[in-house]
Amino acid sequence: MREPPADAGAVPPTGDGPAAPKRSRRKPVLAVLAVLALGGAGYAGWGYWTHGRFVEHTDDAYVQADIAMISSRVQGYVKSLPVEENAHVHAGDVLVRLEDDDYRIALATAESRAATADRTLGRIDAQIAAARAAVVQAEADRDAAEAQLRTATNALERVKGLVERNFAAVAQLDTATEDHDTARATLAKTTAAVASARAEVNVLIAQRAEAEGDKHQLELAVDQARRDLDRTVLRAPTDGTLANLGLEPGDLVTAGTRLAALVPDDALYVEANFKETQMQGIAPGATVEVTLDALPGRRFEGKVTSAAPATGAVFSLLPAENATGNFTKVVQRVPVRIQLPPEALATGQLRAGLSAVVSVDTRTGDAAASRLASVH
Repeated sequence: MREPPADAGAVPPTGDGPAAPKRSRRKPVLAVLAVLALGGAGYAGWGYWTHGRFVEHTDDAYVQADIAMISSRVQGYVKSLPVEENAHVHAGDVLVRLEDDDYRIALATAESRAATADRTLGRIDAQIAAARAAVVQAEADRDAAEAQLRTATNALERVKGLVERNFAAVAQLDTATEDHDTARATLAKTTAAVASARAEVNVLIAQRAEAEGDKHQLELAVDQARRDLDRTVLRAPTDGTLANLGLEPGDLVTAGTRLAALVPDDALYVEANFKETQMQGIAPGATVEVTLDALPGRRFEGKVTSAAPATGAVFSLLPAENATGNFTKVVQRVPVRIQLPPEALATGQLRAGLSAVVSVDTRTGDAAASRLASVH
């Protein structure tokens, strides 16, 4: 049996019927999304207004350290290296020993010369004592000569009176005159001896002063030789890790040559380079949030300790020269030093040169205190 033919006048179904419910379901979803977007924007705006606009960020920051450069103050050949590359050392530990034979000989020579100078000074002191005793003896002889001259003078006057009254012979007058002349000559001789003895004392005193100066110079030479001998042993100035040690036993070391670097344990800090447009609110004491690439997921709270007095370009080896006529303005950066907290240093994983990201809260620190004081 054949089916009856379809009604030729029937209208085919269209898509208008089912589409209407779908559009009605989209409207609530769009409304929810719009509300969420507005809420998110409002939350972000509120966060920026209350916090974000007071925070300065930069990822141009690195862990730094006040690295001590180890160098020798004397010349010599390397005798031994008690420590190895990247070894941890304590203050006073021996890092390098130089051959010290020549410096020991120099010290012994200087000590011998100083001892000779000391003996010379002692001999001059003895001579001064003898010369002063000679002065005393010469003065005693002069006093005796003066007394003898007075006696001879009195005798001469007495004999002259006797001769004038014919109570004495002329021969007695001649004898008295001769005795008087002899006494006067003796006085002149002893007076000259006193002057000579005193001059000898003065000469010896001058010699002693010169010898004392020589002794002082030789003692300084001994001290210098002892210092040079001590400097053949290079010691660690502080606790830290020894790095960049490029020495082998037998190498010749000259004075002032850089031998190694010592990175201290507790002197690590972050140096962040902020744009000049960010520096207005950054001041010592400001709170800093520090994150380190080497310690993902951890945040540390540091403090701004100081800012450089000039931009980094000023301290570069080749400062920019903008007087040639071709000028392109580049935003300059100012190095800011940030103190790390003890818990960051205690991790033992920090190394100089590691990358960091810092965020400075400009509502804290000296600048914020100054602004608050000006408002009140």
